[in-house]
Amino acid sequence: MATAVRQSVKTLRSQKKERVESTGRRQRPRHVMSIAFLALGLVGVALLHVWLRLQVVHMGYVLSTTSKLQNQLEQENRELKVEFATLTSPDRLEAMSRRRLGLRPPEKGQVIVLP
Repeated sequence: MATAVRQSVKTLRSQKKERVESTGRRQRPRHVMSIAFLALGLVGVALLHVWLRLQVVHMGYVLSTTSKLQNQLEQENRELKVEFATLTSPDRLEAMSRRRLGLRPPEKGQVIVLP
């Protein structure tokens, strides 16, 4: 009887060992795979973060360049407005018309007033 009990205890122990080993083998790859997917996900998030930071820096450079260009164009616009006002002033136009075209103010008989 003692040998039968020993034999059944040995059998139970070996079955338990097999279960532990078989379940341990099955869980390890799942565990390793989950860690690998987690690491891959973290690497992906890190790469996404770096890419976004590079995009922000690039857009900053573009914005700075555009702002400088806008300031230059506004300055040029102001200068052109001053030049336009100078060139179209009545005194300058009168002097140019007298000098280049020989125009002069009309005499009394040359002006006809229409009703």
